Amino acid sequence: MTTQRTGSAPNGDALDAGVLKVASVVVLGAIMAILDTTVVNVALQKLTIEFSTSFDVIQWVATGYLLALATVIPVTGWASDRFGTKRLYMLAIVLFLAGSMLAGAAWNIETLILFRVLQGFGGGMLMPCGMTILTRTAGPQRLGRVMAVLGVPMLLGPIGGPILGGWLVDAVSWRWIFFINVPIGLITLLLSWRLLPKDEPETASRFDFVGMLMVSPGLAALIFGVSKIPSAGGIGAVEVWLPALGGLALLVAFVLRALRVPNPLVDLRLFKNRSFTVAMVTMSLFFVAFLGGMMLLPTYFLLVRGETTLNAGLLLAPQGIGAMITMPITGRLADKVGARKIVLPGMVLIIGAMAVLTQVTATTPYWTLLSALFVMGLGMGCTMMPITTSALQTLQPKDMARASTATNIVQQTAGAIGSAVMATILAALLAGKFGVPTAQGQLAATGAILNPATHTAATGLASEAFSTTFVWSLVLVVLCVIPALFLPKNRPAPASAEGEEAAPPVMVH
Repeated sequence: MTTQRTGSAPNGDALDAGVLKVASVVVLGAIMAILDTTVVNVALQKLTIEFSTSFDVIQWVATGYLLALATVIPVTGWASDRFGTKRLYMLAIVLFLAGSMLAGAAWNIETLILFRVLQGFGGGMLMPCGMTILTRTAGPQRLGRVMAVLGVPMLLGPIGGPILGGWLVDAVSWRWIFFINVPIGLITLLLSWRLLPKDEPETASRFDFVGMLMVSPGLAALIFGVSKIPSAGGIGAVEVWLPALGGLALLVAFVLRALRVPNPLVDLRLFKNRSFTVAMVTMSLFFVAFLGGMMLLPTYFLLVRGETTLNAGLLLAPQGIGAMITMPITGRLADKVGARKIVLPGMVLIIGAMAVLTQVTATTPYWTLLSALFVMGLGMGCTMMPITTSALQTLQPKDMARASTATNIVQQTAGAIGSAVMATILAALLAGKFGVPTAQGQLAATGAILNPATHTAATGLASEAFSTTFVWSLVLVVLCVIPALFLPKNRPAPASAEGEEAAPPVMVH
């Protein structure tokens, strides 16, 4: 047995066996959590019929999970310090497993929503806790490569989720979209116990209970309000602006208080670090622009091209292939050069691919669409994880748990906002073309496309709505270039503090 310091590597370069073992556990947990989000989305129509309920009610199967996620993420940083990351990670897996088994056995819509919330509490802790474990184990010298490894499930989720979900719902049963997590979860739990480095709980600060009562409900209310925009038809609806405004007020109150108290739930002192702040601003804009735009593609394939859910998922595969090509390369580069030199070329690739999608029609050749998706994937592999790497590279090991929490809060909130904004723009454009209220835009388009008498004209109108929405997405991606210009030009040196203890050793067998 050898003892190796966290943050060091042979020649400061390769990922050794100890880091790869930890990475395999964290990636398994992340795949489980992210797949579950996308798998469920394709089953909502089936669940509506199964439980004889309305689509508004069935949406809570997805929304309840998302809100639980937003509620528990802010607590994860404090809990990681207080109980140790390994214990917390295993607890998260247990909660997620319990929620999965119960959701698969749900006997009515109320119990299904309740058990999805339980799942969300576990899922919300998996990503930030796993990211903390992995970044502490690898150290700043290898953070880029570690982020590239962690990026794999973020790619597999949106691509593999619709494929797996469509097959399970059609060929097996909707219950298996939840039961599929059980074997993965049990393996992850066993590997976590055997392979994750044991860490002792630190002397955690007093729990910021008042801060939790502000930031957790504030995030949940904001995301809930934003997520209601497409179905409500705009931001003027009470069910949109009231919770969103209430959530925003709670978050502003939290920020004002966090600047005055010694140990807030989310450590805003991290934003004194210029690299961290610039990376978080870039990440916020990128997730709003890119994830919002990506939400449009499966809808286009389903609505305009008449593809099945399974085929729509398969058609998105070139994007994942492109990202998998560049992600390992950019991971190595991120450990040697500044993020700006990687992210800006990546954004150029995404802008080029998005420009192609702004010209989409009902008859655009598939090779054109798949080529654009492949180029977009290449750009995605150059942007998403290098931005995260830039945020964490200059931080001290003791700050990783709080920083991972802040990063995941930004990703969840920005992703929800981006999806809602693009869905609303699309719904409004479809409503204008088919002469109905905004909230009924997609429904009217679907009806007209399914009618043989109006099919050709309807697909033409719908494709025009998609191409215009992609223009908005393109504009937002171009805006991302502005904060990206302020990312570090050279790889910054890790922060150090006088008297800072060396990171704890990792035992490699």
